[in-house]
Amino acid sequence: MFDLDAYLARIDLPARPTRDAAGLSRVQHAHRLTIPFENLDVRLGRAIAIDGASVAAKLVTARRGGYCFEQNRLLLDALAALDFSARPLLARVWLGATATPPLTHTLSLVTIDGQQWIADAGFGGSYAPVMPLADGAQGEAPDGARFLLVRDDARAGEGGWLLLRDGDPTTTDGRGAGPGWQPQYSFTTAEVHDSDLAMGNHWSMSAPASRFTTVTVTSIILPRGFASLTDRQYRRRASETIAEAEITDPRVYRMRLSMMFGIDLSAAEVAALGLFG
Repeated sequence: MFDLDAYLARIDLPARPTRDAAGLSRVQHAHRLTIPFENLDVRLGRAIAIDGASVAAKLVTARRGGYCFEQNRLLLDALAALDFSARPLLARVWLGATATPPLTHTLSLVTIDGQQWIADAGFGGSYAPVMPLADGAQGEAPDGARFLLVRDDARAGEGGWLLLRDGDPTTTDGRGAGPGWQPQYSFTTAEVHDSDLAMGNHWSMSAPASRFTTVTVTSIILPRGFASLTDRQYRRRASETIAEAEITDPRVYRMRLSMMFGIDLSAAEVAALGLFG
């Protein structure tokens, strides 16, 4: 059974949110402020389990992070415990894509009083706010970036949806950082089964072409900014303060993981990532 109290404590919410769009936004924002996006276990050769019990044990009890299939499974379980009506969707990530990408991202479709909303606690490239599912809908992230939903774009296909972002590139992980509206991901509202999620997760954690098998990534949102660690490149923006550096010492890398992202790896685990020769 899902431990809602433990989840709310993990995301530092002292009380249950209201069952409306404001409450949904509050949960998602708190989730991303406290639970980092990361693929460290993939890079350490560990399989990623996305059943509810395994995800809660890792992200809540062990206080680790995870990527979208873990993050949004945890969010869906929490929303169910909070009596929200929600189900998973699958998406294609267009950030940095040169050809049609596979269905390797998941987000949530939430229905509140007849209105559908998208929620996403597992998008590692930036912070995408909760938004109504409507053509032309716009939302703004705490860092000032704007997001736009459009329907029937060529990248989404007929009946599909495309999410775009226009904002400061320093509050992203560096991908899709050109001027103007940049595509983030496309999706449809087709029903998604556990087997579909399992296939997307399997590809993400094992395919040679997957970003997660080739790059070590960690990110977390800040109250008015974003921090990321991509292989040895550290980037952090907090309000108007920007810091960028290449980490060349595994001890510094380990300390940065702990202090900025709340992830504690052993020295042997950091060595096993293969980032420092």
